[in-house]
Amino acid sequence: MTCDFVEDLIDLIAAGEMAADPEGAAHLSTCGSCARSLETAKRLDGLLRTRPAPSAPPQFTSRLMNRIRRASWRREQIVDGIFNAAMIAAALLVAVGLWIAVRQSGLSLVGREAMNIFSSGMMAAAQRATPSLPLYAGATGLLVVALGLWWWASDSPAL
Repeated sequence: MTCDFVEDLIDLIAAGEMAADPEGAAHLSTCGSCARSLETAKRLDGLLRTRPAPSAPPQFTSRLMNRIRRASWRREQIVDGIFNAAMIAAALLVAVGLWIAVRQSGLSLVGREAMNIFSSGMMAAAQRATPSLPLYAGATGLLVVALGLWWWASDSPAL
């Protein structure tokens, strides 16, 4: 066993948290430097055990928890920002790729014709639906009021 290995265990042995294995005990009995380090650690541990533990300052726990939450929130914000930037970049790449594909294939001319047909159809449908809009608006308002009353009545303890 080497001094470096025993040196990592000296504090645990001095505190009584760990017993020295036979190889470690043999090393401590033959190595003066490690034995002195163990005795020093035992004295220091004894001195620390005799001293009263200082009390935490007022509101220590709440301040520490708030600091931890803020640090966690900042890390989450950074990760969210990186993720959002990556998603925006991916969406832009897909959009540019589709735009290039449409331009190269000649579908943009067909798309323009289809858009003209679609818009003229939508205009005709809008002109037919325009006279009925007040009726639809009134029915929607009545439905919203009925749902609001139902929600209020279901949550009211008096009813």
